[in-house]
Amino acid sequence: MKEHVVEIGGYPIRLGQFLKHASVVSDGAAAKELIRTHRIEVNGVIETRRGRQLQPGDRVCFDTTCYICR
Repeated sequence: MKEHVVEIGGYPIRLGQFLKHASVVSDGAAAKELIRTHRIEVNGVIETRRGRQLQPGDRVCFDTTCYICR
């Protein structure tokens, strides 16, 4: 599994915003759809809330890639 560290300027950050910041999706509608289809895991648990607040150290995984919040 590939891992990427994503530097965030300020916390907390919402999951939808994080997906855009990490270039996983291009816009909020794409983030909403990706989350709605149960394809995103946060810290090993499937997440269905676009507004989920992420903190430093959280791991967001999609397919075979994980993004680590820093």
